[in-house]
Amino acid sequence: MTKNNNDIKCIIAVDAMGGDFAPKNVILGALDAFNESNDFQLILIGDKEKILSTAREENISIDDNMILHSSQVIEMGDSPTQALKAKPDSSIVVGAKLVKDKKAHAFVSAGNTGAMMAASTLIMGRIEGVSRPTIGASFPTTQNKFCLLFDVGASVDSKPQHLFEYAILGSIFAKEIFNCENPSVGVLSVGEEESKGNELSLAAHKLLKESKLNFIGNVEGRDIVKGNVDVIVCDGFLGNVILKFGESVLALLKSRIKDYAKKGLLNKIYALIVKKVLKASLSDMDYQTHGGVPLLGVNGISIIGHGSSSPLAIKNMVLRAKEMYDKKLIQKFQEAIKDYAATK
Repeated sequence: MTKNNNDIKCIIAVDAMGGDFAPKNVILGALDAFNESNDFQLILIGDKEKILSTAREENISIDDNMILHSSQVIEMGDSPTQALKAKPDSSIVVGAKLVKDKKAHAFVSAGNTGAMMAASTLIMGRIEGVSRPTIGASFPTTQNKFCLLFDVGASVDSKPQHLFEYAILGSIFAKEIFNCENPSVGVLSVGEEESKGNELSLAAHKLLKESKLNFIGNVEGRDIVKGNVDVIVCDGFLGNVILKFGESVLALLKSRIKDYAKKGLLNKIYALIVKKVLKASLSDMDYQTHGGVPLLGVNGISIIGHGSSSPLAIKNMVLRAKEMYDKKLIQKFQEAIKDYAATK
């Protein structure tokens, strides 16, 4: 199952052993993406026999040349940095090395998040001038567009320079992936006034105000869903708290609707109507539609997914990696960081 196309330039490596439902969900999702696009080469990394056995069970034909065998797996409970050393032939380490050695352009995994971030940072390396990579989250807004929040957990603390770099990387990502022509940037704080905030936000505000970015000043938590700012930067501790809280809102709504439905037949009918409306109107909050999140700032395309990723989520992770390659995001990140460094 390969593409006979000598013009294929993009090579995407996928961790077939990563995730709670690997390798089945990974294989199904990756092959869906492979079949949908006709201009990239797919490499499935993992236990070759398990991959082939799963393919047979699902009545799928996979070319042996599509599989790169690795004998080890970094489990979800493994310590990230220790696992990289203890399991050099793990699918995560092998995938990161492929990107480092220019044998692949992107690596996708729904495996151990910490190990994926560590492998991407330590093995792929950082883009020159980037002191700390970042991951972001996209939040739907009342203006029917997304607000991007950086950082949401790549690290738990940050310095002003880190937030400045997040803003640069996030602005390019917003422009290229979310079609924001001139992305607005804000610093998350406790008030809109320039004088409000802690030492980190105040110092980051000063750096961004003096930059060429479309900086609009401080923004508050409520601005995330208002849609009046495209990119918001904060430290990873705060960003991760906001992300986890946001992810819990849908579960709360579902629980309340379920409780309401129990109070009578008419309530149940109303609840069914509301449930359908909510499902349709909030579909863009489903992580499966986005697949995973890119680790920005590393010297290669690295997409990290949920451990419980479905085939659809895996598919969209692979397609997002392809989109980042097509739009030359790594090159644009490099040029932007270099340009800002030259102006200091």
